[in-house]
Amino acid sequence: MPNWGGGKKCGVCQKAVYFAEEVQCEGSSFHKSCFLCMVCKKNLDSTTVAVHGEEIYCKSCYGKKYGPKGYGYGQGAGTLSTDKGESLGIKYEEGQPHRPTNPNASKMAQKVGGADGCPRCGQAVYAAEKVIGAGKSWHKSCFRCAKCGKSLESTTLADKDGEIYCKGCYAKNFGPKGFGFG
Repeated sequence: MPNWGGGKKCGVCQKAVYFAEEVQCEGSSFHKSCFLCMVCKKNLDSTTVAVHGEEIYCKSCYGKKYGPKGYGYGQGAGTLSTDKGESLGIKYEEGQPHRPTNPNASKMAQKVGGADGCPRCGQAVYAAEKVIGAGKSWHKSCFRCAKCGKSLESTTLADKDGEIYCKGCYAKNFGPKGFGFG
């Protein structure tokens, strides 16, 4: 078909696109009515489009088709899905059972069932109660100054020899000594 009007060709329908109806994306032109996700047919704009080669998708469908796979990806918080992506042209293959990437985990991780051990009490620290300070995982209740027992935050702590202190106790015990200090 001849391109009488001289407009660019739409990346979807291949018909002429004129200025008033043109949407540009990565060097291609589209009719506003053709600028739709190839899977779910949602209208797209510059903030929702994801391009793969010559194909355009909404970010959700793009993530399902080309994004990372596994727990925590593409389904939103708190949901699990049994959708394996067959509707998107993804071929699902049963894989080998999961094997840990590091079969020689540290002794501490083996001792407390895979969770980090708290440096203060030695018990397992699970995600719901974890506070990280001085490069270690602590229970919220153990994340206190070793001298005065004051509750700490990551911005108010100082560490020395694997122990954590409030800035006041650290200055008194390990800071400079003499006239004008402390």
